[in-house]
Amino acid sequence: MRPYGWMLMLAAGVLVVDQSSKFWAISALSNGERIAVIPELVQLRLLLNPGAAFSIGAGATWVFTIVAAVAVGAILYVGRRLRSTAWTVVLGALLGGAFSHLLDRLFRAPGFAQGHVVDFIDYGGLFVGNVADIALTLSCVLLMVLTLRDIPLGDATDKGRTSA
Repeated sequence: MRPYGWMLMLAAGVLVVDQSSKFWAISALSNGERIAVIPELVQLRLLLNPGAAFSIGAGATWVFTIVAAVAVGAILYVGRRLRSTAWTVVLGALLGGAFSHLLDRLFRAPGFAQGHVVDFIDYGGLFVGNVADIALTLSCVLLMVLTLRDIPLGDATDKGRTSA
């Protein structure tokens, strides 16, 4: 299988795990229940987030829908040049997380392109996130490492075109 195929497979895995965990969270935590995973550090509680991280921009949900759609399109376009295993992992995780958030924005209440993202992992009261957020955060860290180490996305001839 080519790297683009692996990227799509990883993205599908992130998408399935994220959406499945959100389905569980909605069914198990919808009555305000909190489940301590690591007391004082991590608990599970349902939060429907209309904004971005820390609920920033709650009134501009449609903007996040557009940003997620553009990110998905850009990753699909750039991913066609993949030759690096590390970049395949980065773009696959980014694609899965972005696409899962896009689906939330498009199809969850309160309505099309204004949906709220399902968050349920509470990190000690600092913020509440989900599996897609974990994939997005870890892949962004790895993206920075690959960029700083000047690891090319594709062939060595692509090196000049991949740095942005």
